[in-house]
Amino acid sequence: MLGGIGTWEILLIFLAALLLFGAKRIPEIAKGLGKGITEFKHALRDVKDGIESEPAAPPEAPKESAAAAPEATTDTETKVNS
Repeated sequence: MLGGIGTWEILLIFLAALLLFGAKRIPEIAKGLGKGITEFKHALRDVKDGIESEPAAPPEAPKESAAAAPEATTDTETKVNS
């Protein structure tokens, strides 16, 4: 049935729940569980929609020109030699 759980096991679980929580609390628990599952599904759908509708990443900024790179190296060498 449900992953190897038979009819008798399910009935035993329901009987234990009935004894633990009482007949009046079980519908309240089921209603709260249903609302929780519904909210979870809505949140999951919102996150999925947010990811799918997210615009593509902007192109990377242009890197420094070749002329600027030797200046940085010169400054570094000067600091190391000092």
